Amino acid sequence: MRAWRVEQPAAIDDGPLRFADLAVPEPATGELLVRVLACGVCRTDLHVAEGDLPVHRAGVVPGHEVVGEIVGLGSGDTGAFAVGDRVGIAWLRHTCGQCRYCLRGAENLCPNSRYTGWDADGGYAEYATVPADFAHRLPTGYSDPELAPLLCAGIIGYRALERAAIPDGGRLGIYGFGGSAHLAAQVALARGAQVHVMTRDAAARELALDLGVSSAQDAADPPPVALDGAILFAPVGDLVLPALEALDRGGILSIAGIHLSDIPVLNYQRHLFQEKQIRSVTANTRDDARAFLEFAGKHRLEVTVNPYPLDAADRALADLAHGRFTGAAVLMP
Repeated sequence: MRAWRVEQPAAIDDGPLRFADLAVPEPATGELLVRVLACGVCRTDLHVAEGDLPVHRAGVVPGHEVVGEIVGLGSGDTGAFAVGDRVGIAWLRHTCGQCRYCLRGAENLCPNSRYTGWDADGGYAEYATVPADFAHRLPTGYSDPELAPLLCAGIIGYRALERAAIPDGGRLGIYGFGGSAHLAAQVALARGAQVHVMTRDAAARELALDLGVSSAQDAADPPPVALDGAILFAPVGDLVLPALEALDRGGILSIAGIHLSDIPVLNYQRHLFQEKQIRSVTANTRDDARAFLEFAGKHRLEVTVNPYPLDAADRALADLAHGRFTGAAVLMP
């Protein structure tokens, strides 16, 4: 099969990815073999390629927003899945089920967790495997390219929104407006929140307004109202300060990324007093994924997709790094 591998982590413009011919993987016990129909391009893939995340698997095939068709079953229990089913493969690939975090319903914090496109080969390829217990049923009413970003951008945006704990009818600020943010904004709007977007990209501000947000301004500009909660999607630590200043009393800033540049020194009175909070977001649970995908099945989300052929995955990641598109990039094998 054709696939991309992270040969040596480096800046994306220095070519860390290499196109290769690899053997089609064999599904292990309890796994599904999937023919990749579409694979989203996520900023986490960029962090893996550039070395912001440490190497977990040398030469890994990135990609964890995979829509595919089951073409083979491993031995053992593969649940109710059958050859021909369409399934989704997301970031979370394995948890132990026995640690204190798993037992209390916080499997996203499992110290033995493993991830698609980081610990195991992912979807920048023509075939991939997934443990059946971590494969996802997909909502109807979406094309394969539209479904792909839902499997990480959508799921993580949903968890970040939950962590921001916006009250009914509350005011949400979103910092950065890429693949994940444009989905989280729609979930918040469907729930009745007032949404304000801060992003440096003029095209992204236009997209946000088209989706129905109340305002859109530059990345560090103050929103027109005090915020009940905010989500930082841009991996820019400098934005933590203006986001905290924009919060009303008791507001929560949820930081959605797996990687963030250094946060400047905080001033307690300006940034944290009056019971403001900062919360990080670490991966997701399968319950998060199922809840979001069920929501997406009931509420038609507008998914802005930029398709690329599989052999242009390096260009797609570079375009993501340099902000050359709005919405989400999707590879089409």
